[in-house]
Amino acid sequence: MKYKNPVIKGFYPDPSVCKVGDTYYLVCSSMQYFPGVPLFESKDLVNWKQIGHCLTRKSQIKLDKSNSSGGVFAPTIRYNNGRFYMTTTNATTQQNFYVWTDDIYGEWSDPLFVNQGGIDPSLYFEDNNTYFMSNGEDDNGISGIVQCEIDIATGKKLTSSRTIWQGTGGRFLEGPHMYKINEMYYLVAAEGGTEFGHMITYARGDSPYGPFKSYPYNPVLTNRNLGGYEIQGVGHGDLVQDDKGNWWIIHLGFRQIGQWLAYHHLGREVFLTPVFFAEDGWFTAGYKGTTPQYFDIPSTFDNFIQYEKKCYTFENTEWDKEWCYIRLPNDENYILGENVLKLRGTKITLDELESPTFIGLRQKDFKAAISCNVSILDGEAGITLYMDENHHYDLALRKCTGGYEVIKRLNIGDIKSVEEQLEIKNINNVSLIIQADHEAYSFFIQLEKEKINLGTAQTKYLSSEIAGGFTGVIIGLYASNQGNYTYACFKDFKCNYFSF
Repeated sequence: MKYKNPVIKGFYPDPSVCKVGDTYYLVCSSMQYFPGVPLFESKDLVNWKQIGHCLTRKSQIKLDKSNSSGGVFAPTIRYNNGRFYMTTTNATTQQNFYVWTDDIYGEWSDPLFVNQGGIDPSLYFEDNNTYFMSNGEDDNGISGIVQCEIDIATGKKLTSSRTIWQGTGGRFLEGPHMYKINEMYYLVAAEGGTEFGHMITYARGDSPYGPFKSYPYNPVLTNRNLGGYEIQGVGHGDLVQDDKGNWWIIHLGFRQIGQWLAYHHLGREVFLTPVFFAEDGWFTAGYKGTTPQYFDIPSTFDNFIQYEKKCYTFENTEWDKEWCYIRLPNDENYILGENVLKLRGTKITLDELESPTFIGLRQKDFKAAISCNVSILDGEAGITLYMDENHHYDLALRKCTGGYEVIKRLNIGDIKSVEEQLEIKNINNVSLIIQADHEAYSFFIQLEKEKINLGTAQTKYLSSEIAGGFTGVIIGLYASNQGNYTYACFKDFKCNYFSF
């Protein structure tokens, strides 16, 4: 069985996985984007299909004026007694909560809140007990991995919160998950921060409260010392066992743009790494404790083929699955058709901590060709490469005093500059085109018989290393309007990727 990492590309961080029957289910963070918590399923842990989101109603999650990289942090998905549970943090309101469903393809419940602080909450079920853990401080002010028992029907705490493990000394101890394997309790966590020093560590004990003894060779998985290697930031993992008894860890990582260019703008992605238990009960992971791009191991799944979708259009995507909004959208500003999208712009622009008229897809690979036909009556509409409100590149058609123009605008921190302006007379057939590679985006406008080059912009200025935060570039279609709020029309959207 040979497969290539990442197994889910683009901004899908902090993955968590559970297995029910012959199917694996996975959730990821969504930060300030809505719907919240993307939900996937797979039969082989490599090929994942998005089946929806856990937070689909505005009543489930408060995102108003949520900071970029605020909102929904690391979720955990678990299954117990016929019911799925997803627990997560709203970092903006600093609340831990969970939702549940009896139908993985249906709606999830309203949130149930747990009065325990920290982030990255997780659930562990045993017999009739429900253990709730997160990072933070316990009721005595001791920091570490904190745990209490709750009433799963209400979220009410049944015990005080107490610290059960303080990690190995790495900064930002987070992402705890607990498992019972061969009568031992394993506590897996992340340390080092979700950047280049990220790592997975673990400990084990005789009860859910420990005491926990750290694995002698922690970290069990990290790429922190692989200088010049594409895959970096490996950490925040969740264990899962397949039908043949093999163990795996689903975890995050990111790809830097070049061998010696330590920037990443696609976001934190989903990686799969094999786990190997020794006779003494300790486990190792990956290739000498690292995650390479390829793994080639004895066959686990029959007739295994890794697939990759290379072309995304209006027709072959679903608006309520792959696409997302910034914060909570005003539904009246969107008309979502089969091969057409209509957006009604407002005075809210991409530069604000509100919800502009915007709908987007996560950028999934370095090399891409993005195009869309755009038409307007007034205002501005186009394609944005959006990292956050202060870091985005826009290629747009807008109304001006003399008629219409195409602009290329670069927003990099406090510098907001229209780099190119081109007046056009005939706006009946205008296509906006962006070509991407590792280090640069190139911008074009296609008129009836003429393709005009509007220059380039470096990808690194949309990276987490420059912009900060925990998200990745979203390929967005947007509209803004200071006047009549008419609809802009988008047709023939296409995003082709060139890789694999």
